[in-house]
Amino acid sequence: MQKPYERRLRLNNQIRVPSVQVIGPQGEKLGVMPMHEALKIAEQNSMDVVEVGPQATPPLVKILDYGKYQYQQERKGKSGGKAPGQEVKTVQIGFRTGLHDMQIRATQADKFLEKGHRVKLEMKLRGREKGMVPLGRTKLQELTKLLMIPYEAEGTMTSFPGGIGILVKPAKK
Repeated sequence: MQKPYERRLRLNNQIRVPSVQVIGPQGEKLGVMPMHEALKIAEQNSMDVVEVGPQATPPLVKILDYGKYQYQQERKGKSGGKAPGQEVKTVQIGFRTGLHDMQIRATQADKFLEKGHRVKLEMKLRGREKGMVPLGRTKLQELTKLLMIPYEAEGTMTSFPGGIGILVKPAKK
Protein backbone atom coordinates (compact mmCIF):
# COMPACT_ATOMS: atom_id res chain seq x y z
CA MET A 1 0.00 0.00 0.00
CA GLN A 2 1.57 3.24 -1.18
CA LYS A 3 1.38 6.29 1.06
CA PRO A 4 0.08 9.38 -0.74
CA TYR A 5 3.12 11.55 0.03
CA GLU A 6 5.75 9.03 -1.14
CA ARG A 7 7.36 9.72 -4.51
CA ARG A 8 6.58 6.77 -6.74
CA LEU A 9 9.06 5.52 -9.29
CA ARG A 10 8.05 5.79 -12.92
CA LEU A 11 8.12 2.52 -14.81
CA ASN A 12 7.71 1.17 -18.34
CA ASN A 13 5.49 3.48 -20.47
CA GLN A 14 5.32 6.15 -17.75
CA ILE A 15 8.88 7.13 -18.68
CA ARG A 16 8.49 9.74 -21.46
CA VAL A 17 12.03 10.46 -22.66
CA PRO A 18 13.57 9.51 -26.00
CA SER A 19 16.83 7.97 -24.69
CA VAL A 20 17.91 6.52 -21.33
CA GLN A 21 21.00 5.07 -19.60
CA VAL A 22 20.20 1.42 -18.94
CA ILE A 23 21.38 -0.93 -16.18
CA GLY A 24 20.63 -4.56 -17.01
CA PRO A 25 18.93 -7.24 -14.88
CA GLN A 26 22.27 -8.49 -13.44
CA GLY A 27 23.50 -4.95 -12.70
CA GLU A 28 25.64 -4.57 -15.84
CA LYS A 29 25.65 -1.24 -17.69
CA LEU A 30 24.05 -1.53 -21.10
CA GLY A 31 24.77 2.10 -22.01
CA VAL A 32 22.60 4.83 -23.56
CA MET A 33 19.81 3.58 -25.83
CA PRO A 34 16.35 4.62 -27.01
CA MET A 35 13.54 3.98 -24.54
CA HIS A 36 11.74 1.54 -26.85
CA GLU A 37 14.83 -0.71 -26.97
CA ALA A 38 15.04 -0.73 -23.17
CA LEU A 39 11.36 -1.74 -23.07
CA LYS A 40 12.05 -4.59 -25.54
CA ILE A 41 14.94 -5.91 -23.41
CA ALA A 42 12.76 -5.75 -20.28
CA GLU A 43 9.91 -7.54 -22.05
CA GLN A 44 12.26 -10.31 -23.24
CA ASN A 45 13.34 -10.88 -19.62
CA SER A 46 9.72 -10.49 -18.40
CA MET A 47 10.76 -7.58 -16.19
CA ASP A 48 10.04 -3.85 -15.88
CA VAL A 49 11.98 -0.70 -16.76
CA VAL A 50 12.19 1.41 -13.58
CA GLU A 51 13.48 4.99 -13.52
CA VAL A 52 15.97 5.11 -10.64
CA GLY A 53 17.83 8.33 -11.53
CA PRO A 54 15.43 10.87 -13.03
CA GLN A 55 17.85 13.81 -12.44
CA ALA A 56 20.61 12.34 -14.63
CA THR A 57 20.89 13.25 -18.31
CA PRO A 58 19.77 11.02 -19.91
CA PRO A 59 17.71 9.51 -17.04
CA LEU A 60 19.03 6.33 -15.42
CA VAL A 61 16.73 3.31 -15.66
CA LYS A 62 17.14 -0.20 -14.36
CA ILE A 63 15.62 -3.40 -15.69
CA LEU A 64 14.20 -5.35 -12.76
CA ASP A 65 11.14 -7.15 -11.43
CA TYR A 66 9.21 -4.22 -9.91
CA GLY A 67 7.03 -6.39 -7.63
CA LYS A 68 10.12 -8.04 -6.15
CA TYR A 69 11.82 -4.63 -5.81
CA GLN A 70 8.82 -3.20 -3.93
CA TYR A 71 8.76 -6.20 -1.60
CA GLN A 72 12.48 -5.81 -0.82
CA GLN A 73 12.06 -2.08 -0.12
CA GLU A 74 9.15 -2.81 2.21
CA ARG A 75 11.21 -5.43 4.07
CA LYS A 76 14.09 -2.95 4.41
CA GLY A 77 11.74 -0.41 5.96
CA LYS A 78 10.42 -2.90 8.50
CA SER A 79 13.75 -4.45 9.45
CA GLY A 80 15.41 -1.07 9.91
CA GLY A 81 14.56 -1.27 13.62
CA LYS A 82 16.92 -1.55 16.54
CA ALA A 83 19.63 -4.13 16.94
CA PRO A 84 19.03 -6.77 19.65
CA GLY A 85 21.52 -5.09 21.98
CA GLN A 86 19.47 -1.88 21.91
CA GLU A 87 16.30 -3.34 23.40
CA VAL A 88 15.85 -2.84 27.15
CA LYS A 89 14.16 -5.66 29.05
CA THR A 90 12.76 -5.08 32.52
CA VAL A 91 12.90 -7.45 35.50
CA GLN A 92 10.87 -6.31 38.50
CA ILE A 93 10.93 -7.40 42.09
CA GLY A 94 9.05 -6.15 45.11
CA PHE A 95 10.27 -5.12 48.54
CA ARG A 96 9.04 -8.37 50.10
CA THR A 97 10.24 -10.71 47.33
CA GLY A 98 11.76 -13.89 48.76
CA LEU A 99 15.14 -15.43 47.92
CA HIS A 100 13.76 -18.17 45.65
CA ASP A 101 11.71 -15.68 43.64
CA MET A 102 14.78 -13.45 43.31
CA GLN A 103 16.75 -16.43 41.97
CA ILE A 104 14.05 -16.98 39.34
CA ARG A 105 14.20 -13.30 38.37
CA ALA A 106 18.00 -13.51 38.20
CA THR A 107 17.85 -16.47 35.79
CA GLN A 108 15.31 -14.54 33.72
CA ALA A 109 17.71 -11.56 33.59
CA ASP A 110 20.58 -13.94 32.70
CA LYS A 111 18.64 -15.17 29.67
CA PHE A 112 18.14 -11.59 28.50
CA LEU A 113 21.83 -10.79 29.02
CA GLU A 114 22.84 -13.93 27.07
CA LYS A 115 20.82 -12.69 24.12
CA GLY A 116 22.66 -9.37 24.25
CA HIS A 117 19.82 -7.24 25.64
CA ARG A 118 20.23 -4.54 28.21
CA VAL A 119 18.26 -5.30 31.39
CA LYS A 120 16.67 -2.86 33.79
CA LEU A 121 16.42 -4.34 37.28
CA GLU A 122 13.63 -2.56 39.16
CA MET A 123 12.34 -2.71 42.68
CA LYS A 124 8.83 -1.36 43.08
CA LEU A 125 8.24 0.43 46.37
CA ARG A 126 4.70 1.09 47.60
CA GLY A 127 3.37 3.04 50.54
CA ARG A 128 5.59 2.81 53.64
CA GLU A 129 8.20 0.88 51.67
CA LYS A 130 9.20 4.20 50.06
CA GLY A 131 10.63 5.23 53.42
CA MET A 132 12.98 2.23 53.45
CA VAL A 133 14.97 2.94 50.29
CA PRO A 134 18.34 1.88 51.82
CA LEU A 135 16.94 -1.61 52.55
CA GLY A 136 15.56 -1.72 49.02
CA ARG A 137 18.97 -0.84 47.61
CA THR A 138 20.60 -3.74 49.50
CA LYS A 139 17.88 -6.09 48.22
CA LEU A 140 18.49 -4.91 44.64
CA GLN A 141 22.24 -5.36 45.22
CA GLU A 142 21.51 -8.98 46.27
CA LEU A 143 19.65 -9.48 42.99
CA THR A 144 22.66 -8.24 41.00
CA LYS A 145 24.91 -10.66 42.93
CA LEU A 146 22.62 -13.54 41.89
CA LEU A 147 23.28 -12.84 38.19
CA MET A 148 25.52 -15.55 36.69
CA ILE A 149 26.29 -13.81 33.38
CA PRO A 150 29.09 -11.20 33.58
CA TYR A 151 27.56 -7.73 33.28
CA GLU A 152 28.41 -4.05 33.37
CA ALA A 153 26.24 -1.55 35.21
CA GLU A 154 25.27 1.49 33.14
CA GLY A 155 25.49 4.11 35.85
CA THR A 156 24.49 3.72 39.47
CA MET A 157 21.21 2.82 41.13
CA THR A 158 18.67 5.48 40.41
CA SER A 159 15.50 6.39 42.26
CA PHE A 160 12.28 7.06 40.41
CA PRO A 161 8.82 7.84 41.82
CA GLY A 162 7.77 4.19 41.98
CA GLY A 163 10.98 2.72 43.36
CA ILE A 164 14.63 2.18 42.48
CA GLY A 165 16.41 0.57 39.56
CA ILE A 166 19.68 -0.14 37.84
CA LEU A 167 20.44 -0.73 34.17
CA VAL A 168 22.88 -3.54 33.30
CA LYS A 169 24.28 -4.74 30.00
CA PRO A 170 26.33 -7.81 29.04
CA ALA A 171 30.06 -7.41 29.74
CA LYS A 172 32.29 -7.05 26.69
CA LYS A 173 34.39 -10.13 26.13
